[in-house]
Amino acid sequence: MSGTPPTRRTVLRGVALAGTAGIGIAACSPGGSSAPTAAPTAPVDLGKADEVPVGGAKLYQNENVVVSRPSADKYAAFSTICTHRQCPITMLEGTELTCPCHGSKFDATTGKVLHDPATVPLAKLSVEVKNGKIVAGPAA
Repeated sequence: MSGTPPTRRTVLRGVALAGTAGIGIAACSPGGSSAPTAAPTAPVDLGKADEVPVGGAKLYQNENVVVSRPSADKYAAFSTICTHRQCPITMLEGTELTCPCHGSKFDATTGKVLHDPATVPLAKLSVEVKNGKIVAGPAA
């Protein structure tokens, strides 16, 4: 370095880039939502088992869980916290989940990644039906 002070243009460019980087970081963060941003840490009661259609899936946004029902007596559950940047997934169309943050897509029946940027499948949760109600989460 020559020891000469930076020009006004150099300083302003640095300030502008720092501000832009901050906006980018904020846009990638899952904050700003009142919904929880974690998968269940204990079993949760999700309601009536017959609300999940056979061959379909139901998204429980407040609990960050999706439950699918491949047959009349079988259920599968997955966390809906995206494995890419931990954003809560809020969109379900048929059996396809879409993360609103970066567009990752997952199969609600298997948890598998259908579209990047995510590369890791959704976390599988235990699920069972008790007295006609779905209970999902760790050790359900």
